[in-house]
Order: sequence, then structure tokens, then C-alpha cells
Amino acid sequence: MEQKLKIASKTDSLHLVEKFVDDFSVSYNIDHDVYGNLLIATLEAANNAITHGNKLDENKEVEIVFSKDDEKILLTVRDEGPGFDYQHIPDPTSPENLENMSGRGVFLMSKLSDNIEFDDNGSFVRMTFFLIRK
Repeated sequence: MEQKLKIASKTDSLHLVEKFVDDFSVSYNIDHDVYGNLLIATLEAANNAITHGNKLDENKEVEIVFSKDDEKILLTVRDEGPGFDYQHIPDPTSPENLENMSGRGVFLMSKLSDNIEFDDNGSFVRMTFFLIRK
């Protein structure tokens, strides 16, 4: 089971992302805890793709895909930007970064998902959310 959403790279599009997550979660009766993690991680990934990946260029798109089986949901987000160095992201929990207003998106995504991977120099992120909590 797969569902896709393509949005323009403008922050106004984030309400479409939220509705996409809501509709997906209702359609497949996703557990409340998984839904919360999925919603926040998806919004963070989409916002990063819009803002940092595509640099708010409304001519570029962000693609969000949910794939579900009996055990897990795979979330992928792809932007049209050049990517970023995902292996050297400052730790937002370090004392020198605590007051920074940005820089928490990837940290949150990694904490909320069960697995996170980047490809295409960081312009493609794949997150796994297990449906059965252990």
C-alpha cells in the first residue's frame, strides 16, 4: 500500500502534509503513538526539504511517500536541492546549541522514527516506523 503527495516548496504547503498524514492514519487505523511520531517526523522532513533543500523555490517540488505493510510504515521525502552533509550535523543538545532556533529537525526525526537513512547527498530521507511497539 503506497500513497504519494507532491507539494510546492512553500511553507503554506505544510497544511497539505498534515492532512496527508491525517488521512493516511485514519485510512489504515494507525495507532495514536505511531501517528504522533509519524506526523511530527513528516512535518519536520517536509519543512527541511522546503526550506533547506529547495530553498523555498516554488518551482521545485517535495515528494512525500508512505508505504505500509503489516509491520511498518516507510516514509520517504525527496527534494530537488543539492543535499547536505547529514553525517556532520551539530548536536542540538550540546550546551553551545541549546539556544539556536533551528537545527533540531534531523535530531527529532531520528528520535521519533525507528530507523532513518539519507541518500542522494541528503536530498532523500527514508524513515521507518514500526506498527507494533516492543
